[in-house]
Amino acid sequence: MDLRPELLPPPVDPERLTQVAREIERIADLAGSGGPAEEAVAAFNERTGHTYLPSDFAWYHASRGLEEFAREAARPARPRVADVTREELVEIVRRITADPAGEDADYYLLLFDCNTLHPRACDLIFRPPAGLEDASPGRIVDAALAYRPIAL
Repeated sequence: MDLRPELLPPPVDPERLTQVAREIERIADLAGSGGPAEEAVAAFNERTGHTYLPSDFAWYHASRGLEEFAREAARPARPRVADVTREELVEIVRRITADPAGEDADYYLLLFDCNTLHPRACDLIFRPPAGLEDASPGRIVDAALAYRPIAL
């Protein structure tokens, strides 16, 4: 199934990717040396719409590469699509499970998480509860869509 453009990972201009990567390295150096990273992180978050912490910069290299971090930071922080359909969510989960280490997998995970109410939607894919082990993308989406928050 083809996804409509607003559900596809937005392309990141190579120049912007380079600028964001440089800023990440600068903040990582500040955070690693005990410098005033908090102000730099706050300014970075203001520009990107994300909510990173100084530790995200100091230790990013332990879990991902600079280009991956820069691409994430250059893309929308909470990609919400108001009229996403069940079928589109199934395709998003299918793309995640088909290539969980792919270049766009993190964006699709974020998209799935932001467009369902389930508080741990991505866990349904990678740490499924009893009964959802080896579930199809459709069953995973149905479980995410079936979640209803408790009214307090």
